[in-house]
Parts: sequence; structure tokens; C-alpha cells
Amino acid sequence: MRDFLVDIVGHTQPLGIDLVRVIGDNASTKLDTATDDKKLIMKAEFNQSSPLFEGTFGMPNLGTLNTILNIPEYRENAQINITKKNRDGINVPDSISFLNASSDFSNNYRFMASTLVNDKLKDVKFKGATWHITMEPTMANIARLKYQAQANSEEKYFIAKTDGADLKFYFGDPSSHAGDFVFQHAVAGKLTRGWAWSVGVFQGILNLHGDKVIQFSDDGVAQIIVDSGLIKYEYLLPAETK
Repeated sequence: MRDFLVDIVGHTQPLGIDLVRVIGDNASTKLDTATDDKKLIMKAEFNQSSPLFEGTFGMPNLGTLNTILNIPEYRENAQINITKKNRDGINVPDSISFLNASSDFSNNYRFMASTLVNDKLKDVKFKGATWHITMEPTMANIARLKYQAQANSEEKYFIAKTDGADLKFYFGDPSSHAGDFVFQHAVAGKLTRGWAWSVGVFQGILNLHGDKVIQFSDDGVAQIIVDSGLIKYEYLLPAETK
């Protein structure tokens, strides 16, 4: 239980996400959320469905859950359980109870009812995209992005385009301070339209734990897939106009 909770918090909170919806049954356990401005949309699925997460409910105040999970009292031999409540004749997840090994330290984290979370997280329709570039970033790729972001710290966006067979990221305005670098050599596919992407969001996702795949569409959307080993997360990023 704790491993799944830590995984969810670790792949949402660093990106400023504080609410996710859980939709679980005996076949699958899925998560979804989106920021208010729809500049970041996340869908995820457990690599193996978990009966502990059956039902539809919200996990709000993820910062609070993160704080509870990091209390040393709960790191070893703690009792962490999902409690259920009967609503309209159906037992649905209501909260998570935390009790330390010596049974003298406890907390309760409450879920959001399905009606409330469905109202707050409207479904975002994504019709799919043609991915013109698909690649697995290396640690070197991610480090070079970090260096260029530091050198252009005033820039909120970068532009992704191909130059020959190389995928390049461009920062700044060539008339003033600017920088660019090859993020990946010898990619298959082309990006020609020069869409802009949020440096903070893009870099934040690449800093998350797990195996990653980046996909770009020249039609103005990107996706970063992060597989933590427990859960596969898909982060959809609509392009920005700079």
C-alpha cells in the first residue's frame, strides 16, 4: 500500500498536481488529472490492478498525503489501510488510516467522493496524435537540458525543432541572449513548425523516477511516458505559442 501511495505522490506533487481521480475495478486501476489551464494532462494505469483501489474517488490535498507518508513513524511496520463507507448501498473507499507499529501515533487521510471529483476534473478529450518523433532520453540528454535551462533561467519556454537528423532545443531570442543544443542525435522523423514547450513542466517530468519515452507531434502536442515499475504515467503537453 505505502509503495503505491509514495509512487503516486512522487509523480504528481513535484509537478504541482494536488488532486487525482482514481477509477478502479477488478480489471484495471487508473488515475487521471489535469491542471486548471489544461497545460498538463496526466493519465496513468497500475501495471497490475489493485483491489485496494476499487471504485471511483478523488485523492485531494496530495501535499498533506506526502507529509503523512514522510513521517518517520510510518516508515516501518506501520498499519496503512483503506477504509470504506456505505453510500447508496455500495461500499466505496472513504479514507486511508495510518497507525504506527506501536499503535500510539495515527492519522487519517480522507478521499473525495466521486461526485465531487468528477465535477472538479472534467474529462479532457484527446483524439490522439501522429507522433513524428519517439525517443528514450538518456541521463546525458536530461543533464544537457538542465544546463541550458540554467544558462537561460529567464526563459519559461523552449522551442523543439529538427535540424537535419538532430533534434534541437532552442532557448531565448537570437537578437539578445539565446542558446541551443542537440537534445538527441539521429532521430527518425521531423519537427518543423517550432512549437514552444514549458521548460519547468518538461524538465520536471524528466526528473521523475522511472523509465521514460518522449513523443513529439508536429501538430502541436507532446507526450512523456514514465514507467515507475508500479504505475505507467502518461503526461500530455499541448504546445504553447511563444
